[in-house]
Amino acid sequence: MNLEGNSITIEENEKEEDFFFDTYAIYEIIRENKNYSRYLNVGIVTTKLNLFELYFKFLNSGEESLAELSLNKYCPFAVDFDEEVIKEAAKLKKFLNKRDVSMTDCIGYALAKQWGIRFLTGDNAFKDSENVEFVK
Repeated sequence: MNLEGNSITIEENEKEEDFFFDTYAIYEIIRENKNYSRYLNVGIVTTKLNLFELYFKFLNSGEESLAELSLNKYCPFAVDFDEEVIKEAAKLKKFLNKRDVSMTDCIGYALAKQWGIRFLTGDNAFKDSENVEFVK
């Protein structure tokens, strides 16, 4: 896998639009899922929580070098979130509790709504949700 060739290094003014990339989306892009190729030329927003999940996923599968490369590549796109996102994410987690949605996903979804951007994921828990760009 050559992350250096990934088009996320393009200039800001060339980006079509911004999306919140959840862990699922980043993982699929790194794995070169062709269904995610349209998202190689968009603005990326994510959190360090998502990067933790991504790093852990690669580390757990014995791909430590890919974990390091992915973290380094996507860390510049990680943003912080405020108290309003925390509140909204907690409410969402309570509402979706039966779907077993992670805290990280709830924070990402709430952050995407706050920023007015779509939440990019392939997680079935969000399949029919508002403001979601669902891609498998």
